[in-house]
Amino acid sequence: MRKGLQNPAAQNQRRGAVPGPAQPMDMPEPSPAPPEPGAGAPRETVFRARGLRKTYGSGEVEVVALREVTLEIGRGEFVVLLGPSGSGKSTLLNILGGLDVPTEGEVWFAEHRLDGADEAALTRYRREHVGFVFQFYNLIPSLTVRENVALVTDIAEHPMDVDEAIGLVGLTPRRDHFPAQLSGGEQQRVAIARAIVKRPDVLLCDEPTGALDYVTGKLVLDVIARINADFGTTAVVITHNAAIAAMADRVIHLGDGRIQREERNPRRASAAEISW
Repeated sequence: MRKGLQNPAAQNQRRGAVPGPAQPMDMPEPSPAPPEPGAGAPRETVFRARGLRKTYGSGEVEVVALREVTLEIGRGEFVVLLGPSGSGKSTLLNILGGLDVPTEGEVWFAEHRLDGADEAALTRYRREHVGFVFQFYNLIPSLTVRENVALVTDIAEHPMDVDEAIGLVGLTPRRDHFPAQLSGGEQQRVAIARAIVKRPDVLLCDEPTGALDYVTGKLVLDVIARINADFGTTAVVITHNAAIAAMADRVIHLGDGRIQREERNPRRASAAEISW
């Protein structure tokens, strides 16, 4: 029976609670490259997964999307999940975001266990802790930029000012425009503003540049990197574009539903430094 989010402190689990999200600050102009974390400085774990397996269907039509996936992601880390279509990266992102549950295995957000949680608990988790950015923007056509972003503040406990969120993605002059009056890159930046206005602990991005041209895609990547660097928001970006991996602290390569290998970048590149 699925149930509410489980707290291991109450069950004498071995790991302690992770503190709440970092308080936001004014966002300066981005530097040529994001700062590197201190050498050897351990990060608090925000996600940990053990033995994740996800299957769809059964018998002859069974599809295995994830196979024995084990990983940890630290608070404030920028992680790229890299792999071709069908490698399992979207399934893994959806499980981390509480949009799906594993068939087998455990997944934790801080002190909360997500596998087995009921839908009400997962909805609360998504509302309070997670910001999503998808390849397609999912904006409401009849609402302005400001109104699309403001919708989220109605369900957030401590949202930032709507105009501040819009300013962070560089769309203040366009805040009264409708989605049809915006370019694809501008619409994606509205989606990012909508994701960050509730001050999420984690930002989960599913192919955020997949529908964008080269120049616009780099602008969107720069915004994501700035949110991660300046707010301390954990960012997980899935992509099949290997060039984007240079922007991450860590790159996790997936294939056939498994983690094939991991790499840690000695230095994070800025969006301006990458090309494809």
